[in-house]
Amino acid sequence: MTTAPMELVLITGMSGSGKSVALHALEDAGFYCVDNLPPELLMYFVALERQHAATRVAIAMDVRSATSLPLVPEQLAQLRAMGLSVKSLFLDASTDTLVRRYSETRRKHPLSQIDSAHARTDQHHALVDAIELERSLMEAIRTHSHVIDSSMIRAAQLQGYVKALIGSPPAQLTLVFESFAFKRGVPADADYVFDVRMLPNPHYERDLKEQTGRDAAVASFLAAQPEAQHMRDQITEFLTHWLPAMARDHRSYVTVAIGCTGGQHRSVYLVEQLAQHFSADWVTLKRHRELDGLAVTPKT
Repeated sequence: MTTAPMELVLITGMSGSGKSVALHALEDAGFYCVDNLPPELLMYFVALERQHAATRVAIAMDVRSATSLPLVPEQLAQLRAMGLSVKSLFLDASTDTLVRRYSETRRKHPLSQIDSAHARTDQHHALVDAIELERSLMEAIRTHSHVIDSSMIRAAQLQGYVKALIGSPPAQLTLVFESFAFKRGVPADADYVFDVRMLPNPHYERDLKEQTGRDAAVASFLAAQPEAQHMRDQITEFLTHWLPAMARDHRSYVTVAIGCTGGQHRSVYLVEQLAQHFSADWVTLKRHRELDGLAVTPKT
């Protein structure tokens, strides 16, 4: 058996949350991808691929393997102990988003027949029941994975996020800063959420309204606001204190979400500032949910 290092990525998550999109992103990045591998075959499959000297492998598992999914966390721990670089990503989305996606595609949920004795005659309610059942079955593996909320992002954004996460160095805590608009909902993948809607709003400055927190004029405006600098300093102090403890607890990813009304000015500015500050000591990624991919026309 070869001793060459292997990078293994496990993709799991809710049906309809974008697992296929994530798997395609990894395939584009040079991974050998396998969809819907039963957990019972994971260790055998990895052994076979190591014999073939494979170095980058991605595997997708879903609720169709629900009865054996509890095996996965221990299997991943064994693979890490064998020297493999293992990353586990969980794709999630709100129930309303999943219902809409199933309605648009007219696909059948994989659990739609599992609880038929208690299924409701109304198709919408039956679909919601299936999604909530799936959510409960997947909760254990979700807690051992880095979660990506795909509710409010386009496929191209999701592909970019997956590639950025996989590109981060193994065995190090990766700090993800994400700006968002409260009016479109709080990201479900956030470990910490900071509300900055009380800060002075560049939206009401005529020359700044159409710009974003990445523009120099908006950054200069907010840099001159004592409240904005106080907020930045307090978030910095909090994270500086607790990040070493989370790293000692073997956390792979920590997502810090910064929200304002529309995700265009204040939250974007603070994400840029915080990412720049922490990048000196931590692997740092940044996302702007309302700006990346121009999914919407944001207003703050």
